[in-house]
Amino acid sequence: MSLIHSSLTNGVLLLTIDRPPANAFNLELIRELQKACRLAEGDAQARVVILTGAGHVFGAGQDLAELRAGGERIPYRQHLLETYNPLILQMRQMEKPILAAINGPCAGASLGIALACDMRLAAENARFVVGFNGIGLAPDSGVSLLLPALIGLGRASELTFTNQPISAEKALAWGLVNRVAAPENLAAESMNLAIELSHGPVGVFGLSKRLYNHAVLPNLAETLEYESHIQEIAGSRAEHKEGVAAFLEKRAPKFD
Repeated sequence: MSLIHSSLTNGVLLLTIDRPPANAFNLELIRELQKACRLAEGDAQARVVILTGAGHVFGAGQDLAELRAGGERIPYRQHLLETYNPLILQMRQMEKPILAAINGPCAGASLGIALACDMRLAAENARFVVGFNGIGLAPDSGVSLLLPALIGLGRASELTFTNQPISAEKALAWGLVNRVAAPENLAAESMNLAIELSHGPVGVFGLSKRLYNHAVLPNLAETLEYESHIQEIAGSRAEHKEGVAAFLEKRAPKFD
């Protein structure tokens, strides 16, 4: 059963992440999204892409239970080099607009994927959590570059260190999202914007995206590589072991 549902309407390719209960990423889902991005890039009929989540959650980030299934320490560097790093690059290098329709909570690696989109529309009840420090890890999936690029280094640092959620309203005020809609209107508003864009000069949109990548994110590939190096260090420390144990046991971590 596919974990990514796709439908093409009026030049808009809708990709829906569907891995209940929280649309957390496992290896299968990451590979399906990588494949969906490759197909979208090569499909001339798909002029704009919308990425959203099924149900009431956009994405809970990486599925920690899957990473711990083998009982051994995960080689985070290798994992990132094979999964999120190429996915984030795919999304930024796709010369078509990608809109994130953020229909609910968005955390961790899912936040990185949302940030890699060109525009973000959020439901009023959406919440954003950086998440990584809460389990003794450093930001990855491009979050270390994309988040401060959008909201500033001070705000990004505060959200990372405190792990506090940011509301859709505050996300709009800070520039993290472009628009906010009532939950029942999010899908329609996202589709309307995507259809509007699909009638535009999509080829020039792609060239514009190249320019913005060059001007604002010229070191994205290098940053993703460095994130994988830092995450390997973080993953080897006792803080991460305690953070994951606390998460799986549904208790507050004890880092001191």
